[in-house]
Amino acid sequence: MAMETTTKRPQSSLLRRELEETLREVDAALRAMGSGDHESYAALWDDSPDVTLFGAWGPIERGTEAVRSTFEWVGSRFGDGEIVPDNVVVHMSGALACTIGFERGEVSIDGGPPQPMTLRTTHVYRYTRAKWHLVHRHADFPPRDQRLERAA
Repeated sequence: MAMETTTKRPQSSLLRRELEETLREVDAALRAMGSGDHESYAALWDDSPDVTLFGAWGPIERGTEAVRSTFEWVGSRFGDGEIVPDNVVVHMSGALACTIGFERGEVSIDGGPPQPMTLRTTHVYRYTRAKWHLVHRHADFPPRDQRLERAA
């Protein structure tokens, strides 16, 4: 006789729909981060000691409190702007998913005038407690393509 489990993972199509909903939440939260609101983005992260952040302004953090504290600092630097994610790749396999792309916007940093900003970003998501949660972010400012220097 086959054993049944009461903690079945939802079907792949349901997981994909739930991931799409989470990506919409991340989109809205990042847009708000550009005006200084870090709380909605921080709330999307898993409450786990293995969450990680490789931040564009230097911080490398591990653990929920360290990551959320860094988001508070990042949010305090932004004002009067919006950050818009552009997910070039979205991949899901089982209970893990990732997005690879860019975040672009015009933001005021440290009280300065609004200026354009572009980040390259990778996010990793894990399906836990019946929801997708962020577990890793790597962001950086794209460097100049060094191949262009040889062509000049």
